[in-house]
Amino acid sequence: MSLPVSDSLSDPASDPVLAALEASWPAAATERHGPVTLRRGDGGGQRVSAATAGPGTTEADLDAAEAWMRAADQQPIFRLRPHETDLDARLAARGYLRHDAVVTFTAPVAKLARPLGGQRCFAIWPPLAVQREIWEADGIGPARVAVMDRATGAKTAILGRDSDRPAGAAYVGSLGPVAALHALHVLPAFRRRGLAADMLAAAADWAAGQGCDRLTLLVTEANAPARALYARCGMTEGPGYHYRVLRAAGASG
Repeated sequence: MSLPVSDSLSDPASDPVLAALEASWPAAATERHGPVTLRRGDGGGQRVSAATAGPGTTEADLDAAEAWMRAADQQPIFRLRPHETDLDARLAARGYLRHDAVVTFTAPVAKLARPLGGQRCFAIWPPLAVQREIWEADGIGPARVAVMDRATGAKTAILGRDSDRPAGAAYVGSLGPVAALHALHVLPAFRRRGLAADMLAAAADWAAGQGCDRLTLLVTEANAPARALYARCGMTEGPGYHYRVLRAAGASG
């Protein structure tokens, strides 16, 4: 039997940062099976496809979760917080590989927002065709833009410009006091010219207008340049999560 979802990742009182990240980048469908929350991603990426498991999860629960994900035509995948060491070890023993660890970056919007002169950045919803093209260049295709479309809270897309040309795109959604930035991409020809930092400031300015007091985002641990950028902008790095993906039958390594 499926029950409405109500877990720590969708409860703003338990963790407003992760709740805003979840609400602004929602799964196509979410079901609760016992202590396991299952998500159907419809091609929207790992974040909206990964299961999460609460205390008391049994091996039978994990078996059922794997069967559900396969029936949904999804590779079995779980998302784990740093403290979930027991579940992490159990999934590793079942053949799940550790994958794509991410960290959070968070800062007060007042620290990030600043005036931007000229026609540098714009907040626009729905996204323009040129923003969709910029995302497409980074592998953020229609299925991931559909994730943005189905978010029900306040949201916008940021268009970044350089030399009078569209050069970057990002998406921001909010829940309560926290705004979450996703899908920030600057075209290669315009990188290292301050546009990403300006788009971050524009996102914070939009968030302030929504009454938010914090801006947060996720970045992979392996993305050292992005982590350095966000640190220079005054954001604080914090814990995130990692994935465990079931190794395909017959795979080695």
